Amino acid sequence: MNIPVLDLKPQIEAHKAEIMDAITSVLESTRFVLGPNVAELEKAIASYVGSKHAIAVASGSDALLISLMALGLGCEDAVITTPYTFFATVGAICRVNSLPVFVDIRPDSFNIDVEQLADYLDRRCERDPATGFPRDKASSQLVRAIIPVHLFGQCADMNAIMSLAERYNLFVIEDAAQALGARCNGSNAGSVGHLACLSFYPTKNLGGFGDGGMITTSDDNLAEQCRVIRVHGSKPKYFHARVGLNSRLDAIQAAVLLVGLKYLDDWTGMRRNHAEAYSERFIPMEGITPPPTLPGQHHVFNQYVVRTKRRDALRQFLADKGIGTEIYYPLPLHLQQCFSHLGYKKGDFPESERAAAESLAIPMFPYMTDEQRKEVAHAIEEFQKR
Repeated sequence: MNIPVLDLKPQIEAHKAEIMDAITSVLESTRFVLGPNVAELEKAIASYVGSKHAIAVASGSDALLISLMALGLGCEDAVITTPYTFFATVGAICRVNSLPVFVDIRPDSFNIDVEQLADYLDRRCERDPATGFPRDKASSQLVRAIIPVHLFGQCADMNAIMSLAERYNLFVIEDAAQALGARCNGSNAGSVGHLACLSFYPTKNLGGFGDGGMITTSDDNLAEQCRVIRVHGSKPKYFHARVGLNSRLDAIQAAVLLVGLKYLDDWTGMRRNHAEAYSERFIPMEGITPPPTLPGQHHVFNQYVVRTKRRDALRQFLADKGIGTEIYYPLPLHLQQCFSHLGYKKGDFPESERAAAESLAIPMFPYMTDEQRKEVAHAIEEFQKR
């Protein structure tokens, strides 16, 4: 049996007629960039998330970049995030010439450790008397924002993060690229921070047929800044008060996503059911740590990531049986060559480094069959008995 780590074909096939009708409607309209389909998607996502505004952009990576630009962050500023995330989170910080400051993750959720975040702000920063922002003692940069990442579909501890942000006068940008539909203490991912960023890359819980992204916010001024930035900083058309970029969502993507949004909760339910069944098999299994759902969390399992000290051997064993896996992520960002100038070294963030060495994403997608899931679990059980 060949079991990929992700299989989109059955999901597309289940809704193909509706998707094709939506695409045909766009073709007939000849409105291919922004336009009414995108406006409808923006309204629908804002309603789903519980934010006042949603601004469609070309990718989740652009959503992060535009959010930082809207906040006016630049070369004198620092932004806190974790080193255990997809490259785009930190890439966007560097694109606005701000300094990434890393805080390690919790070993259970893979998300930012709020106790270490508080310790960094308390001990390694001092209040700048002129601005009121914390100033990093080592770099002398003003700390202006936090980007908590809701990794693999489970939210970071947003209540604690927002409390720290209020105390230290910081902006919060939720990186919710993997977490549309997730909730933390009753609040939807994408509705808590000053801004939030979504991705509609095909592998996401709500994926399109190409790249796409969205920014959500309930701040009128930030929403307007994001809308202007995504069209080259132009308002009115051909008049530019600032330099922006070209980051507009295609109408065909919006049409596909509008169909998918109708079924997102159903797909999430399928993912959660598969995750529950996996975890029932793995909890008693020595040597395999399944991903926990923490108290107050509604996990949407964009990936189902186990931990094992024999990760590479398990991956090869599963590959030999035709079972797909993926490593998210094999090298934490503080050890990436392009960030060597930041001065971090191996051992600085031990939990992130341990997660990079132990984590393995196994097959997880809504239309995975019970037979496929049981085959994956049986193969892992077989490996553990060796």
